[in-house]
Amino acid sequence: MDTIKKTQLFNASCVALVVTALAFATRGSFVEAWATEFNLTHTQVGWIVGTAFWGFTLAMVFGGPLVDIIGLGRIIAIAFFCHVAGIVLTIFATGFWTLFISTLFIGIANGSVEAACNPLITSMYTEEKTRRLNRFHAWFPTGIVIGGLVVYLFNNIGLDDWRYAMGIMLLPTFLYGYMFLNKRFPQTERVVSGFTYKDMLKSCVSPLFLFMAFCMLLTAATELGTNQWIAALLANVSDNPILLLVWISGIMAVARQFGGTIVHNVRSTVILMVSSILAFAGALLMGYVSGAFLVFMAAGIFALGIAFFWPTMLGFVSENIPESGALGLAIMGGIGFLGGAIAQPVLGAIFDAQTVASIPAGQTLEILRSAAEGTQEAAAWAAAQLSGGARTLRFVAILPAFLIVAFSFLHFMKRKSTR
Repeated sequence: MDTIKKTQLFNASCVALVVTALAFATRGSFVEAWATEFNLTHTQVGWIVGTAFWGFTLAMVFGGPLVDIIGLGRIIAIAFFCHVAGIVLTIFATGFWTLFISTLFIGIANGSVEAACNPLITSMYTEEKTRRLNRFHAWFPTGIVIGGLVVYLFNNIGLDDWRYAMGIMLLPTFLYGYMFLNKRFPQTERVVSGFTYKDMLKSCVSPLFLFMAFCMLLTAATELGTNQWIAALLANVSDNPILLLVWISGIMAVARQFGGTIVHNVRSTVILMVSSILAFAGALLMGYVSGAFLVFMAAGIFALGIAFFWPTMLGFVSENIPESGALGLAIMGGIGFLGGAIAQPVLGAIFDAQTVASIPAGQTLEILRSAAEGTQEAAAWAAAQLSGGARTLRFVAILPAFLIVAFSFLHFMKRKSTR
């Protein structure tokens, strides 16, 4: 019988996660393009983009319990099929509903990757779960950097049609499909440890798990919601606002890839507290400072804040509630993307409302939005959008402010229980 090839499985998982990140990064840069080409409001685009998060949640909720029944390999196969289908359908989209359906496929694919790869990694590396999860999830922001740079490159060489960027995603998709082909997968940690399905279900409704699930909703909304909209919210800060997303994601990738030693030796609750403080400060600063340099510096602080949220939350649950198994990780990931899904139309609606509120007296939305480039009206519209985006980020800061309180409470409760 073939042996479990941990390194090959880990590397294949990383490539699969890169594809999920590419979908996230490229679609984030298509917000304005879709709104213009298909005559959509920001709220409608928010629903489309949010569908990827709903699809992710759907895949996690159903895929998590099925991991032990149908096997990790079959969940990966579902991810591959849905990635290919979603990418192709997006390229040939004609409006709101075709974009909605194709995005749903991509969301299911992304969720299936997480549903399979998180328990795969914790099962292979039982002694260093949080460190390995951080290294694995470093490839999500890395993929966003790659996707953002692809969009930037295509825009600068004249291939500014968003369909070209979508087509590029097929290459790593076929690559991870090939890398996983005919590989033998391990049993999940829950099965090896002897925990029953009843143990798993019971642990997933424990007070600690429910508390962490609620916090996951907010950490993910802070990270995924903001990053999906950042290029649109601060579009007028730079000639290439996608570089702001690249900057944030690059910092996150480096932090996750090389911060393993810190994560391994510092209490998870301390990391979550500090992350919340930095995310709050960064979001608030982005909402108030002006000028490209200061905005990028504020975005860097925000990036350091959100970098460890997702993998540390998963690592905390896996280490402190191990009997929750693959289902626990699936629920956490699903709830995380549910938070991202809820955030998309909410941020879109706030952005619309704050932009309208920033329009100078005597001007109307219709006139400014249709103004010819170079006119005073066009300049007024750009200023209104920039102000609206900044004001929206001030609302974002409310989420990490709440998390500071929540994780401080968790830290002191954990310290008290270990005395």
